[in-house]
Order: sequence, then structure tokens, then C-alpha cells
Amino acid sequence: MAAPHSPLVTPGTRKLAAASRADIPALTRRLISAIFTDNPEWTDYTSVPRADLRDGCRRYLTRILELLGGDDGDPEHDEVAASIGRHRAEQGVPLEAMLRTFRLGGGIVWEALLDQATDVGPQEIREAGTAIWAVIDGLSSALVTAYRNTELEQVRRDERRRHALIEDLLAGRAHDATFAARAARELELPTQGGYLVVAARGSGRPIQAGTEAALGALGIRSVWHDRVDTTIGIVSLDPGHKHTELVLQQLRPHVRGRAGASPAVPGLAQVDSAHTLALIALQTLPGDATGLVSLDERYPEALLVRSPDLTDLLLTHSLGPILELPAKERDILLDTLAAWLAENCSAANAAPRLHCHRNTVINRLHRISLLLGRPLEGQRSYVELSLALAALGLG
Repeated sequence: MAAPHSPLVTPGTRKLAAASRADIPALTRRLISAIFTDNPEWTDYTSVPRADLRDGCRRYLTRILELLGGDDGDPEHDEVAASIGRHRAEQGVPLEAMLRTFRLGGGIVWEALLDQATDVGPQEIREAGTAIWAVIDGLSSALVTAYRNTELEQVRRDERRRHALIEDLLAGRAHDATFAARAARELELPTQGGYLVVAARGSGRPIQAGTEAALGALGIRSVWHDRVDTTIGIVSLDPGHKHTELVLQQLRPHVRGRAGASPAVPGLAQVDSAHTLALIALQTLPGDATGLVSLDERYPEALLVRSPDLTDLLLTHSLGPILELPAKERDILLDTLAAWLAENCSAANAAPRLHCHRNTVINRLHRISLLLGRPLEGQRSYVELSLALAALGLG
């Protein structure tokens, strides 16, 4: 007896199916012929050996007649159709071509049943028609499900492979020229020309979705890679984009969090070093910041974040007495010092920035000098104070 999900198969349909079983070799040849002559533009079996295609057609036609003959089974979960779907997905045959083949096969089986229906009444023919198209629909559903699942698994495998390749690049494996050539080929990156690396963090997606495609449309090839807390981009500086700043200008609108970019490096072999430098550039941004900075713009801050113990000592040595003041007085003096240094140590120029009189600036600077116990003038003092203020900006 047929399984609960099988189409209702009448004795007349079983009889017609049984009589057609002997014709399977001829039906297979007819299906192969139909595939390649009925509008070939719809057919793409170039990746399938002819013997393999013939075997798949034979198995499919056989399964239709088995189910019409009363074999147990649910066409929507049929393993024969599912195995054909998995195999063709792995071979890269378009799903549309497979569904067309299933429809053609169903039509050929229906014609075969009609050829056998010389002594069958109209009612039995209608019942056979209902059964065969229920079987075809079910087998097609099984095909689509298996095909889509296989496609999804292939995408996952491709993503895992891509993930591993990028991780190997960041770990320095591109120092091996053979690996570098393979990674460039599989990631579709140029083998020649410079690169920069971008590291981004932030809540949600720190780099806008679709950035790789958007840059590609501008002729800038890149690959992007999500880690647990960081998104990493490897961006090509091919001969058409030699200037790093031009590429960064195209990238900035896509940054949603905070991001740091490395200086340009000459090739894939140096991507691991660029990755380290991009992370340093990222660390120079406060946690609540947004936007993209290049390490080329942040060398003083980079030196500070690379030596946190020395940075703490620098702050204590350069600004310690000011940092111990009440918050209001402390902030006023620090703002005054920052404005004065930014204006090339000119009290007159700093005053408008601070919305106060020049003499007020001079009095505050005198107060700072007394607290620190040393004069503020002099190149060494300027460097130390500037670095200390930069360290405060890093949080």
C-alpha cells in the first residue's frame, strides 16, 4: 500500500506504469534528446559528463514509474530526486535547467502512459494524469529542497575557506610566494601593487554592508572579514589608486564605527605588518569616537598607546599637579594650555579660541607654570606637554 503522503495510485495507473517500465531506455534517450534540442538556450549541462546526465535521467524516469506503480514513498521527500539535486548543485547546473528537465521527463512519461492506454477508459486516464503530475510536483519539490540546501552548504564552505585564507594572510603566510599567489587568485586580489589594511570596531556593523561591492564599482578591490569584535579590510592600492588618501576618501562614507588604517605596504607579503599597524591606529581613537583615521595622521598617539606605562609616567611628570586640581579649574587650565600650544604658543591668538582676554591667557599660563614648577617655553617642554595632552585625549 502507498505511504500516507503518496499520491493516490489506482490499479489502472499501476497497470500503465508497469507496462511502461520496459521502455525506460527509450524514454531516457527521448529525454536526453529533448534536453538538447528543445530551445538549447535554456540548457546548461556543460559541466555534466554525458554518461552522468544519462544516468540521472534514467534514475528520474524510473522513479516516476516506480511511484506510479504503487511503491511506498513520499515524492516531496524522495531520495532519488534529492540525490540528483545535490549532485547537480555541486556540478553548478542551474536549478532552472533541472526543473525544466523534470518537466520534460514528466511529459515523456505521460506520453508513454497514453501509448499503453489502448484498453483503458477515460476515467482511468484522468486518474493517471492526476497521479503523474502529483508525482512530478513532489519530485520537483524534493529536487529544489536538496539543491538549495547544497547551495547553502557550498556558500558556507566558501565562506569558511575565504575566512581561513584571510586569517592566514593576516598571520603572515603571504611571505610564502606560493601561498600569496594562491590567496590572490582565490580572493580575486591583484598580485602586484600596494595594500593597506583597515581595522574597525563599534556597536552593530562598524563598516556598512556592501562596502566591498561599492568600492569595487569604483575600481578599488577589497576583501572584508568579520571577527568577534573587529572588522578587517584588506584594500588594494593597484596602479590606478596609488595614493592612499584617495582610497581612504572613498572608504570614509562607509564607516559606521571607529576605524584605523595602516600606511601603504608594497604587497600581500606585508599585510600582516599592515594589520598590526591598523590595530594601533584604531587604538588611538577613543571608544566613543566614530570615523576613520590613518596611522600616518596619528603617530604621536600611536607611540603613546604602544607604551601605556610610559604614558602614565609622562602624564604624571608633565601634568600631575594640574590633574589633581578640582575638575572645573583643571579643565580651564588644560583647555588654555591646549589652545596656546595649538596657536604656536601665542597668547594673543589663543585668546579668541578661549573667548577671553589675552591677559587672562597669560595669567592662566603663569598659574600652570607655577603648578608645574618649571617654565612652559622651550622645544622639549612643548613636545612633552603636547604628548601629555594627546594622552589625555586618548582616555
